[in-house]
Amino acid sequence: MGSSLPSLMAQLRDGDELVVVDNESADGSADAVREVARGATLIESGANLGYGGGCNRGAEAASGELLCFLNPDAVVQEGWRDAIEAPHADGRGRVAWQGLVTAEGGRIVNTRGGVVHFTGIAWAGGAGEPVEDWSGWTGYAPIQPGFVSGACLVVARQTFLDLGGFSEPFFLYQEDVDLSLRIRLRGGELGVEADANVDHDYEFEKGPAKWRYLERNRWATIVRTYPPGLLLLVMPALWATELALVPISIAGGWFGQKVRSWAEVIGWLPRLLRERRSIQRERRIGAGEFARRLTPDLNSPYLGRAGTSRLLQGGLRLYWRAVLALLGGGRS
Repeated sequence: MGSSLPSLMAQLRDGDELVVVDNESADGSADAVREVARGATLIESGANLGYGGGCNRGAEAASGELLCFLNPDAVVQEGWRDAIEAPHADGRGRVAWQGLVTAEGGRIVNTRGGVVHFTGIAWAGGAGEPVEDWSGWTGYAPIQPGFVSGACLVVARQTFLDLGGFSEPFFLYQEDVDLSLRIRLRGGELGVEADANVDHDYEFEKGPAKWRYLERNRWATIVRTYPPGLLLLVMPALWATELALVPISIAGGWFGQKVRSWAEVIGWLPRLLRERRSIQRERRIGAGEFARRLTPDLNSPYLGRAGTSRLLQGGLRLYWRAVLALLGGGRS
């Protein structure tokens, strides 16, 4: 936060609100906000609410038309403030969008829009690619990402509140995926504003517990958001994925976390099914349209050999082609 606040404060306009939620930090963050951003609204939660809970408290306290969620280690680059609002100012029709998020001091891409596999596995699109490869990509990108990254995510405040905000039980990881898919279920479009550049101090490896959150929240997202027809057709692939993850998790030293994720999902099921009914009642697009934004390709740099196996990729594409054909354009 020591580097993120000064860069942000330098670009804010008169009338902009800065809301900082301190999730019971022990590193002096609250004092830093008081010193560097004296005009900010500081919310000291008194507990670690997780990413979603903290963001929700900030959204409730804000009064502006647009919300922009920023990670505390995200440093906005020159021109960010004008660029991040451009999709709204120009009426481009996107419900939520993100900036181009970089890492390592702007040397590589962190995410140029998230990717969601049909098994619910999600990752940062373009992660690790040289930023120079995207030097010609300016303005509002013509592609729609699978999800928009919570590192720099913009959405209308009323839309966010109407959706119920981020799912607080997730605590960490996948909240942005879940929110993005709920927006898509209502017919909303997602986007990336490439001129709104943010550098993110990102590190994928954060210990075995991260896998528990990722796997638990992946299943929670699937249960909550996948339309009935899609959920039925991908169920064989979901069970196959679980079997495949057993030896992978054992080899990676996080099998215990995987078992914990299963137990938590089972314990969550009554609540998840209630939430599912509410979310699906608001659905405005068919299962086929929803599914076409998912990918059959496991080409994340974080997936190791699975991302380079031609046999696996070929099988997944054939399977997904059949699923899309069966879903057609119906609402199932």
